[in-house]
Amino acid sequence: MKINVVMVEPEIPQNTGNIARTCAATGLKLHLVHPLGFSISDRYLKRAGLDYWDKLEIEEHDSLKTFLEKYKPEENNMYFATTKAKHCYSDIDFSKMEEIFVLFGKETKGLPEDLLQKYIENTIRIPMIGELRSLNLSNSVAIITYEILRQGEFKELNQISKYFD
Repeated sequence: MKINVVMVEPEIPQNTGNIARTCAATGLKLHLVHPLGFSISDRYLKRAGLDYWDKLEIEEHDSLKTFLEKYKPEENNMYFATTKAKHCYSDIDFSKMEEIFVLFGKETKGLPEDLLQKYIENTIRIPMIGELRSLNLSNSVAIITYEILRQGEFKELNQISKYFD
C-alpha cells in the first residue's frame, strides 16, 4: 500500500516539519502544494523534521490545480480531510487499496470549499467535541495515516522494538 500525504498550501513550518518526519518514519510520500507560507529552507521546518529530510520522498506542485491535473481524484483513491466531512476517517476500508492520497488544507482555512463539495463522498473527519474548531494539523495527519497503516497491518514497518530482540 502506498500512502500519499498531500499538504495544500501549508502555512506553519513546524507543522510541515513534523509531518515530514512522520512521513519519513513510516515510508509515506509527502506532496507539498504551493504557495507555501514559508521557505523550504526555513530553519523551523528543518528543525522539526530533524535529520530525516534525506529519507523522505517528497514532491512539490505549483498549485492545487496542477496537482489535481496530475493525480485525478476520479482515477485515484483520494480523500479530503476536513472538519466538514461526511464520513469518519476510521469508517473507510483502506485495506484493499494499492495507493491512497489524503489531502490536508492550510491551517487557517482548510481545503477549498468548492473542492470539498465536489468530492463530498470522499471527505473524512476526525471526531471531536463540536465547539472546537480543529486539531493541530500534524496531529491530524498522524491520526489518519496511522489508521491507514493499521488497516494495512503495518506492513514494512518495525512492529517490535530493536531493543527487545
